[in-house]
Amino acid sequence: MKNLLVRAGRPDELAVVETLLREASAWLASRNIDQWQYPPHRDRITEALERGVCFLAFDDGKPIATIQVDNFADPEFWTSEDRPDAALYVHRMAVTRTASGAGVGSLLLNWASERASAQGKRWLRLDAWKDNKGLHRFYKGAGFTLLRIVDLPHRRSGALFQRPTGRASSSR
Repeated sequence: MKNLLVRAGRPDELAVVETLLREASAWLASRNIDQWQYPPHRDRITEALERGVCFLAFDDGKPIATIQVDNFADPEFWTSEDRPDAALYVHRMAVTRTASGAGVGSLLLNWASERASAQGKRWLRLDAWKDNKGLHRFYKGAGFTLLRIVDLPHRRSGALFQRPTGRASSSR
């Protein structure tokens, strides 16, 4: 990436975020991965944009990725023993296919980790689709450890990952 810029998305960029998420959904479906096969949660994305926790990454002025980074520890997954306040959490990260393989996902996770460290957080955490093994490999390659899988019948996500903050890693 020549000139990668990450900044908070604006509420008027909802369509940009939705487009990135829909493209990721279509790509997953083309690989027979039953993840994100529903319309993006417009209300959640709008709220994240308004709170300034939904970010866009641009390469030479073109939006190529989105990531949400905030304090929300899903209570169905993260327990009090996990010390949820000790982490920032990644949600809805997607990279456009034209930037696939260029390390954008790893760059965003490193950026999020530095952000968490600057806020005094010990961990960067996320939950991933339980059966997307390729995604699990990506996160492990990016320095994350699989803590456990929470198997709730009404949730497809539940593979819980974390990595120490401030540590750069590359997954290519």
